[in-house]
Amino acid sequence: MRIHHFFLFPVGHLDISKTVPTWSHLVEEYTSSSFQPKIVLSQTRYDTSTNLTRVVVVNSTSNAENKTQSLEKFVGMWRPVDCDPTERLAIIVPYRNRDSHLRMFLEHMHSFLRKQRLMYTIFVINQDGTTHFNRALLLNIGFIESMRVAKFDCFIFHDVDLLPEDDRNTYRCSNQPRHLSVAVDKFSYHLPYQQIFGGAVALTREQFVKVGGFSNLYYGWGGEDDDLYARVINAKYIIVRYPEEIARYKMISHNRDPNNPVNPQRQKLLDSASSRFKTDGYWNANYTLLEAYPAYNGLFYWVSVSVIN
Repeated sequence: MRIHHFFLFPVGHLDISKTVPTWSHLVEEYTSSSFQPKIVLSQTRYDTSTNLTRVVVVNSTSNAENKTQSLEKFVGMWRPVDCDPTERLAIIVPYRNRDSHLRMFLEHMHSFLRKQRLMYTIFVINQDGTTHFNRALLLNIGFIESMRVAKFDCFIFHDVDLLPEDDRNTYRCSNQPRHLSVAVDKFSYHLPYQQIFGGAVALTREQFVKVGGFSNLYYGWGGEDDDLYARVINAKYIIVRYPEEIARYKMISHNRDPNNPVNPQRQKLLDSASSRFKTDGYWNANYTLLEAYPAYNGLFYWVSVSVIN
């Protein structure tokens, strides 16, 4: 990446707003496509080389390999004014019924990512209906559907309620899978245990494919992060982390989703995880694609799916 004036950025602790922004504020602040880009260090410009295209797919085939829907035009790839990024970044966010969290996440993350001069798109993967939430399956779907939009190089799988607190926590991939959310305020800013690999993690396209992505079997809360850790180690990778004083995160408080209860089968699934590495992964994610389009002038890319528990 060719960077100009990078070290003029303020680095270190970031203030996190407790105010939930309106959608109109977010659109005006981050997606106005009729402006002349402001020549300030925290500003990026919106890629307006293509027209806004909305694609709605209903009752498409549920087998990932057979999905052939593609987008001819796309809006929502953000790129900086003053450097030429060499990497395309996809932020994959699993989601259901967290509107206020999503608005807070988008405001914080667009500002955060733009200060780092990244070329990126935020994908929000919505699980429609009331079946038990399957975070890992949604992340697999995010990988599959984002690759239909553009050939991304780096994928960050990111919970909607986690906000980075330090500018020095760079959102880029490494030559090893990287755990981003090392020190979360909920856990007194310490790593809960060494084998944790969830919250916010970064893998290159090649790493994700080699690992096989996530398991599709974890319905309800818990287990999928530890399963991913086992997959990463099985693929002969080493998980890397920034120090706790840099990889700090604020967790937005929330109540437990009634459709995301603790998974009573999580330990049983973990105990048998190694036997499924070659048969359970992103390639056999089973879902129906309902909607896929850049939302709010490209503020994020919305993907809504139906899954069967």
